[in-house]
Amino acid sequence: MNERTCDLVVIGAGPGGYVAAARSARLGLRTVLVEKDERLGGTCLLRGCIPTKALLQSARTWELCRKGARTFGVDVPAAAFDWGRIQKRKEAVVRKGALGVAALLDGAGVEVVRGRGRLDGPGRVVVERPGEPAALLLAPKIVVATGSAASAVPGVQPDGERILTSDHLLEIAAVPPSLIVLGAGAVGVEFADVAAAFGAEVTLVEMLPRVLPLEDEECSREIEQALARRKIGLFCGHRAVRVARAGDLVEVELKDLATGAAVTRSATHLLLAVGRRPVTEGLGLAEAGAVVDRRGFVQTDAFQQTAAPGVYAIGDVTLAPQLAHTASAQALVAAGHAAGLAVTPVDLDLIPSCTYCSPEVASVGLTEQEARDRGHEVRVGRYSMAALGKASILNELHGFVKVVAEESGDRVLGVHMVGPHATDLIAAAATALGFGGGLAAWSRVVHPHPTLSEGLQEALLDVQGMSPHG
Repeated sequence: MNERTCDLVVIGAGPGGYVAAARSARLGLRTVLVEKDERLGGTCLLRGCIPTKALLQSARTWELCRKGARTFGVDVPAAAFDWGRIQKRKEAVVRKGALGVAALLDGAGVEVVRGRGRLDGPGRVVVERPGEPAALLLAPKIVVATGSAASAVPGVQPDGERILTSDHLLEIAAVPPSLIVLGAGAVGVEFADVAAAFGAEVTLVEMLPRVLPLEDEECSREIEQALARRKIGLFCGHRAVRVARAGDLVEVELKDLATGAAVTRSATHLLLAVGRRPVTEGLGLAEAGAVVDRRGFVQTDAFQQTAAPGVYAIGDVTLAPQLAHTASAQALVAAGHAAGLAVTPVDLDLIPSCTYCSPEVASVGLTEQEARDRGHEVRVGRYSMAALGKASILNELHGFVKVVAEESGDRVLGVHMVGPHATDLIAAAATALGFGGGLAAWSRVVHPHPTLSEGLQEALLDVQGMSPHG
């Protein structure tokens, strides 16, 4: 077995792993990154965030050409989309990103070892690759960043032809004529958006009472209305109790969890979007002393340390929001701590959440219900996107900004947005909350006109009964 020593080994090259590797190398640690895929970037870059958003951008462009451009005085009489070219552009975006990650790691001095890594006792990582001798990496510090994979539905086996995971749908050769999506979280809603934009008949199913169930309830209602406008069928509070192939169709029996009533729907394709599971099986974490729950998630302390000496865990394998930026933030904490620096733990309450459907949804901090559940007495400010001059200019008038604040005091607890570019605008709220900006001081910040950011300013003023346009 080929054996070598280093200061730190990172397993997984996603937005957690490659950030941890680059940071630790720049802090002077001899760092080796282990990755099983041929390309670097992990699920986010190769099979998740980036390719999905590339398809969504194509969807928005197609909708503008098909029905929206005339609003702006522009005629596009022969608009048509080419799914093959859309897929090629998506792949070009992914390829550029993967090359960028490789260049970043090379510039930082990180050694990349290809293969599947697993823990083999304290300070030992075995890397296995088919047809090659195993390698043994010896390091006092190890960062596990192996990410997640699509969760399974009991009794339903994806076949890659009609019953699909998000990985399958990203590579599909043609837009499905019809699609049933099981799961109305961010993944399910975004894929439903893409499919509907390109002409598929879409049915969206969610076991919980509303779409985007982790978002503020008002945001969910706004998105449900947007889905209805786009003629996407919606079954909230329903569970799929039977899934079967029926010739060229997939037949799904749905049970209403409130009434017990059953309804059957069929489509040419079915997408399983019921969440993601941590990729920790076979890593040797429990054997090394880490605490792993029955679902496969790894427990860590505030500095991302597991119970196994010298072993850190970051990203989707931890009990934190399964988001790329969560992983990257945790990576900086783990790498800094491993290098002996004083680091500040990630505040999970301040992780922004984004869904890139149309209109977009974004939030940071506590929802109104979460704030009440934690014992806060709250007051709420709102402002409609339709009242903004910039929203009229864009012809995107649906949505709002909502601010949740303490009833007594000056503390903002959460900000929630639905509307154009909400996923970019939320960064301002995340910055202010991160710095602990109080309501009074924050609301005095002058926002430029005409911009969408004025919606946040107006909502902050509305909390205090001061909105000049409310």
